[in-house]
Parts: sequence; structure tokens; C-alpha cells
Amino acid sequence: MIAIVDYGAGNLNSVKKAFTWLGFTVSVTTQPEVVAAADKIVLPGVGHFSALAALTQTGLANAVLTGLRSHKPFLGICLGMQWLFEGSEEAHDIAGAGILPGVCAKFPTAVKVPHVGWNSLATKPSSRLLRGLTEHPFVYYTHSFYAPVVDSTTAESAYGPRFSAVVERDNIFGVQFHPEKSGEAGLSILRAFCEMPPC
Repeated sequence: MIAIVDYGAGNLNSVKKAFTWLGFTVSVTTQPEVVAAADKIVLPGVGHFSALAALTQTGLANAVLTGLRSHKPFLGICLGMQWLFEGSEEAHDIAGAGILPGVCAKFPTAVKVPHVGWNSLATKPSSRLLRGLTEHPFVYYTHSFYAPVVDSTTAESAYGPRFSAVVERDNIFGVQFHPEKSGEAGLSILRAFCEMPPC
């Protein structure tokens, strides 16, 4: 079973529909014990970085981190990916999980913010999540802050600066875009995640 974590800031219905359409069993939950019992964990998110404070307040953060330490496949989507980093300039008082180094930054004033719409990925051959896709697939974004490029980055996009579009480390995956809104490419990514064995 795939647990979709509901902490009050996710595009949960669209994400659930995408997994269900692919034939996978999902549960949208606010309960840490359901997250703890899941085979895989998905952390979606839209909006302000401060919304992530609810993860700690509800005990969901501990349940997710326990799952990560147990090598369960994890997918962070948009704000859920940014949570993997140390924090964000959007909310200096809210800490990220600190699994990946760096702080998310706001796009410069030279580009229109938010970054909304389709953009291409520059992918690395080592990506497990993007296997089977073309070298520069297009995906759908909606965000004002971006994550830095790090060693775990397996795909980048450019909108002014280059930024992490996909990160992968062992059983941990993150995508800055919305795969549930990214057509066939997005469904391929979600399918690849669902088929990931524990690491």
C-alpha cells in the first residue's frame, strides 16, 4: 500500500487519481500509524514552505523519517521534494528534513514568478525514476522557489537559474514538478516509483 501524506498542503486528489489509474492501492492519510504501516510513502505539497510545520506538529514527520530509515521508497512532490533539503528562504524558521544539503531559493526578478507551465528536463543516465523516458521530456511546474543542484540531482531544469528537477538517493526520490499533471511522462515516473523495491 502507498500512503499519501495529508498535512493540509497537498494536491491530494489528483495525486491519488494518478496512482489509482495506474492500478496501485493508495491511502490518503493524516495518521502517522498508517504512514508507518505503508510499503511506500508519497509526500505531495503545494503552497508556502511554512505549511510543512504541520508535519512535525502532527507526528507525521517522525513517521515519514522512520519509513525512510527502514528503506521504504519515498517520493516527495514539489513542496514535498523541497522538504528533503535543509530549509527554504521562504520560511527561515521552518527546518527541512536536512537529508540533502542546501536551502531552496526564490527565482530572481528577471523571470516571471511563479514558474508555471511546461519545461524540459535535462536527465542523467543514472536516473532510476526517469528510465524509459526520452532525454529531454517535458513536465509541468508550479513553484516560486527552487532547490539547488546537488550530488543527488538526476535531472535539472532551467528557468533563469538551473535547479534540481529530480533528486534520487537510495530509497529517496523527489520531483519539483507535478507528475500527476505531466501527461504520459508523469505517469511513467509514478509507475517507476511504484515498482521500486526497498533499498
